[in-house]
Amino acid sequence: MVLSDYRAPPHRRMIRIMSKLAVLFAHAPLTRVDAGQPVFHRDDPIRDAIFLESGSIALVRTLSEGETLTLHVARPGTLLAEASLFAARYHCDAKTRTDTALRRVARGAFLEGLAESPATLLDLFAGAAKEVQAQRARVEILRMKRLPDRLDAWIALNGAPADRPWTEVAEAIGVSPAALYRELAKRRKAG
Repeated sequence: MVLSDYRAPPHRRMIRIMSKLAVLFAHAPLTRVDAGQPVFHRDDPIRDAIFLESGSIALVRTLSEGETLTLHVARPGTLLAEASLFAARYHCDAKTRTDTALRRVARGAFLEGLAESPATLLDLFAGAAKEVQAQRARVEILRMKRLPDRLDAWIALNGAPADRPWTEVAEAIGVSPAALYRELAKRRKAG
């Protein structure tokens, strides 16, 4: 792989990464999980690498006040909680948002497979770097006090959410869906 490959549009990079990851999970059985069901719980021991074939899974943590904080939403073609591959236990809960299909491979076997595929490892590293950038941007957005500023910043970074509902945008910028819909209505009215 040459570095110029990283200049490909993001969706093409993701297709290439998905294909390489899919090879490592090709012989793993497909597990279907209904929407709203747990995939793992905080403090469960980590035994497997989990590849998301379809659906979406939220990594969430319940705060001391009882509020739920969504840390990340995994989408098809990605690993679930990949940072946990280097920990003893999960630091959060994983719950399906939609009907989901996933594949599991023993952690050791997955890491051995990565060691034998430097191109896949490099793509995963690039994906992890993008995720760090996205989380830093999210922190910056959440520090903004006004909803219009948060929304403008999110749209500047991500564009209009063509492939996801506005409720996910509300969650990403730390506001209620109702507040976001009021802001969107204001903007439509203002033209």
